[in-house]
Amino acid sequence: MNSADFARIRAFLAVAETLSFSRAAEELGITSSAISQTVKALEARLGQQLFQRTTRTVSLTDAGILLRERMRPALDEIDRALTQSRDAAGRPSGIVRIVSFRSAGEKFILPILRELRRDLPEVTLDITLDDGLDDPVAGGFDLALRIGEVIARDMIALPLGEELRQIAVAAPDYLSRHGTPDHPRALLSHDCICWRWPGQQHPFPWEFFDNGRWFSITPSGGLIVNDKPMALQMALDGLGIAFCIEDTVRGHIQNGQLVSLLEQWSAPFPGFYICYPRQRQMPAATRAVIERIRAGTGQESRLLRDRSSVR
Repeated sequence: MNSADFARIRAFLAVAETLSFSRAAEELGITSSAISQTVKALEARLGQQLFQRTTRTVSLTDAGILLRERMRPALDEIDRALTQSRDAAGRPSGIVRIVSFRSAGEKFILPILRELRRDLPEVTLDITLDDGLDDPVAGGFDLALRIGEVIARDMIALPLGEELRQIAVAAPDYLSRHGTPDHPRALLSHDCICWRWPGQQHPFPWEFFDNGRWFSITPSGGLIVNDKPMALQMALDGLGIAFCIEDTVRGHIQNGQLVSLLEQWSAPFPGFYICYPRQRQMPAATRAVIERIRAGTGQESRLLRDRSSVR
């Protein structure tokens, strides 16, 4: 492969992964016109159309899908080889792609960003805040910050803090108008602010603990959101009962804006973890980011070899 072919393949993959010539051009630092011409040159060299283009959309042809599936692993291997060569010189460098639940990113990443940039100046952090449950490996991410109960079994997971607890909360105004539920099942007759995972159709059930086992309630209500801060704000506005991570509402409870409910049925569950796929050799940049994120929580930096502690 000559240098021109290599540039064409990189341009093709950038468009194939973003399905946008403009976004791919921005990612590669070139103009949209240049990337369009580069892809056309590759199509001419192969004698096949790789993309279907309209004024609004870009999609892969069958030939484009096949080329992407064949070339992405090869280019990733080249990138890994280059990264390992830089690592051998003792300088962690390269891109570390992180996907994190929004609350985990705000709690564990944002407070140490200044330190990360100071200590790892040659590492680029590509951070995506997403409360969805898409496979982080399939999404091309190196690290994911997730709660323990939704981590895939084939991932290695390292704890970032203590267990979490979800509690039902409501504003005093709501309770004065509708009464206070005395059992989780009483929520079925209340206005509940339901939350669903992004990308999911149905609200997430509220889980409680009694007599050594978990049970769930699927409350009803006229409000369903996929954003937890919005659900919290609705509860503060007296619109209903919300189900929130205790840490996120403690201040509101202490100042009297919210009242905690049904606490005797609210038990802790596995908290946040930083997880990554099993791999033969971890790039130094990824390892350095893991160690610094965990150090910020007071956790030991040793990388565990299994995730038996998650359950």
